[in-house]
Amino acid sequence: MNDLSRFQRYGLAILCCAVALAVAWPIDAPASSFLLAVTVSSLVGGLGPGLLCAALCAIAFDVLFLKRVFQPAFLPTDSLRIVVFLATALLVAGLLEMKRRAEEAGKRAEEDLRAAREDLAHLSRVTAMAELTAFIAHEVNQPIAASVTNANACLRWLAGDTPNLEEAREATRSIVEAGTRASEIISRTRLFFKTGMPQRELVDMDEVIDETIVLLASEATRYGISIRTSLASGWQKFTADRVQLQQVMVNLIANSIDAMKDVDGARELAIASERTAGKEILVSVSDTGVGLPPQPTAEIFDAFVTTKRHGTGLGLSISRSIVQAHGGRLWATPNTPRGAVLQFTLAIEDEPLDRHS
Repeated sequence: MNDLSRFQRYGLAILCCAVALAVAWPIDAPASSFLLAVTVSSLVGGLGPGLLCAALCAIAFDVLFLKRVFQPAFLPTDSLRIVVFLATALLVAGLLEMKRRAEEAGKRAEEDLRAAREDLAHLSRVTAMAELTAFIAHEVNQPIAASVTNANACLRWLAGDTPNLEEAREATRSIVEAGTRASEIISRTRLFFKTGMPQRELVDMDEVIDETIVLLASEATRYGISIRTSLASGWQKFTADRVQLQQVMVNLIANSIDAMKDVDGARELAIASERTAGKEILVSVSDTGVGLPPQPTAEIFDAFVTTKRHGTGLGLSISRSIVQAHGGRLWATPNTPRGAVLQFTLAIEDEPLDRHS
């Protein structure tokens, strides 16, 4: 209907009435023909064209059929016939308009819900980045400080009576390496702020895990947490949104770090990946922290449920939505002797691709 102009919709109503009249006249079946015309006009044109068609059909029904049959006398029952027909036509037009508006409202609600989910996912990333700002700044500060140190060393090697060019070149190479590392950290951080529709590409989950560990390594070091990895997902690339999967890993690892930073004893974070027999990748993040909360485990994935003092309760909920959108599931179990294990699966493609392709 949205593809037709206002003039075309009303013109269609007149055409429907004319076609119904042409069909009804020779077979003397006006009611069914005219009601069909009103139905088509309402479905295609909306309420206005439907009412116009109903009015035209009512006039044709009265003038061309009732008076043709009951001439010369026009009885009161004839008026009742036209009233019943008109009421039926108006009811059909009204019901079809209500149906159309309900469908449009449903479509708008779906679009609003989809937009709200995208905004919520973006908000979750921004909220997570607010929590990550301190140790990202610390991570970037290290290569910057190294660059300054190497630059001063380079100046000293060049300022001597006999400049040591080899040492100066080595210091310069170190500056380049530190600058490259700082640039990579900033690039990963900028990707995390991206919004809009998910961007699907071929992704290696082990690479995503490695990149996330680099991003959070300084935070783990700050709290004396050791990180152990066992990545053996088969080097299989699959179609996914890389930034969203990194968001899941950041949420899970950050939660584990937060759960361990105040505990006594060993603080160990173990991250593993493997390819299952069911053509899936299984990723697990286990810690030796405070463990799962006392409420049922499934509730920790509900929106706005959090055990953190300043938490939003969105991280795990958004992570579960992302995993489900990638054909997998996310769940949590207790760790032994203490802590928690969060695991999720992802659907992968049938044919493996080379990791370095």
